[in-house]
Amino acid sequence: MAVYDTFDAPRDDLDAYVALVAELDARRVLDLGCGTGNLGVRLAERGIDVIGVDPAEASLAVARGREERVRWVHGDVGSAAGLDVDLVVMTGNVAQVFLTDAEWTEVLAGCRAATRPGGYLVFETRRPQRRAWEEWDGQVVLDVPGIGAVSQRREVTEVRLPLVSFRSTYRFPDGAVISSSTTLRFRDLDEISRDLAAHGYRVLDVREAPDRPGKEFVFVAQASALVMNTLLGSST
Repeated sequence: MAVYDTFDAPRDDLDAYVALVAELDARRVLDLGCGTGNLGVRLAERGIDVIGVDPAEASLAVARGREERVRWVHGDVGSAAGLDVDLVVMTGNVAQVFLTDAEWTEVLAGCRAATRPGGYLVFETRRPQRRAWEEWDGQVVLDVPGIGAVSQRREVTEVRLPLVSFRSTYRFPDGAVISSSTTLRFRDLDEISRDLAAHGYRVLDVREAPDRPGKEFVFVAQASALVMNTLLGSST
């Protein structure tokens, strides 16, 4: 996890999320796919009630050691139902790891079930037209605290839109090599807007990511109380 955080730093992208929490006056926040807790720690330091949910227990172990005021939950979006939060956030690649329509539908429905009427959903996703994967191949060497110089080589292994797959290979000072493969789905603006509307959200704004202008959509959506009441009524 120290390796992950070193190569993922600096998390300049989180500044915009901290600002959005204040802008939306959110006092209770669900960080879905919280990882090692970078955002949750920053929000807890500002007095925000934070629930961090992630399927990776190793990441949560790091998060728990960093901040005790956050409720760290091992699970997926199904673990968040009924939390009645003011805001759900998905930072980084989280919104793009749900590859099938069924997975994406489940996530949006789960976010809606966790959000109070009138609450918000904020997440980022890369613009397909920007073709970011064409810049992903490469290698970098960084000094990881407690480990030493670690090299990371990233290689795009398949582009079959809307899916893009890549492999990250890490080489350690002791000769150990660890590889991991990731696939992301690239959804366009109209598709995401339709999906949000279908799950009771109204898109308030689609913004630039301040740290990556022109490369991403940042969606700010609000849960409609009227739609929620309609959905509840139809299920009874």
